[in-house]
Amino acid sequence: MTAFPVRTHYGWPLIGLHWLTLALLMLVYATAELSDVFPKGSAGRASVRNLHESLGLLVFGMVWLRLTLRAFAASPAIMPTPPRWQVLLATLVHVALYVLMIAVPLSGWLMLNADGKAAVWFGTPLPVLVAPNAWLADVLEDVHEAIAQAGYALVGLHAAAAVFHHYLLRDNTLRLMWPALRSAR
Repeated sequence: MTAFPVRTHYGWPLIGLHWLTLALLMLVYATAELSDVFPKGSAGRASVRNLHESLGLLVFGMVWLRLTLRAFAASPAIMPTPPRWQVLLATLVHVALYVLMIAVPLSGWLMLNADGKAAVWFGTPLPVLVAPNAWLADVLEDVHEAIAQAGYALVGLHAAAAVFHHYLLRDNTLRLMWPALRSAR
């Protein structure tokens, strides 16, 4: 009887989606900030906001693909094995990141609908999920911005933890997801 080989890294689809998601999140953040450079009502502002919405909805779709792939792919082991509290904390942060990658775009979609607008994904209008409601639009705008900021902070924590594991704990955490580091050490 042949044993299955032990995974030493994530597969290329998950690695690619991980880094593509990071790039998209950076673009989503940049477009959110860049839109304020243009005057309200200008074509430039509308274009940047449309790009922001489309990229955010792309993240929303990609997170479901990532979750599907993760459901069918075993996670490689961190070596040496970290203490249980670190595993629990990492799991909580990962769950929070996935929840935020769903909640932020969804709240933006709902906010647009409550403001009487359709969410548009690269020119394609998406279904309207809620009726126009000015009060709800204001609440959802606050929620959207607050959870987006929490998400950016969690991404920073996630990156700092990877660097901490790589340089201080000297385990393979970062090498599991960073292709260039696979053969290092």
